[in-house]
Amino acid sequence: MSDRPRVEVTVHPDGSVTAQTHDVLGERCLDYVAVLEDLLAARAVESAYTADLTRTGVTGWQEERDVDRA
Repeated sequence: MSDRPRVEVTVHPDGSVTAQTHDVLGERCLDYVAVLEDLLAARAVESAYTADLTRTGVTGWQEERDVDRA
């Protein structure tokens, strides 16, 4: 799995277009829908969230330590 956001676009034989975002966390995917609509001069007729909606990214770093409790 890549950490870089990407969009998979498929143009079907009937001319319809489907797209799916990958590694776009949260509702940021909606920004990609708007860009695709502008590029294609079209409007989305159906959309659904993927598991990336609730997945969280790692920002910064995390360190694990043993802590002596008093």
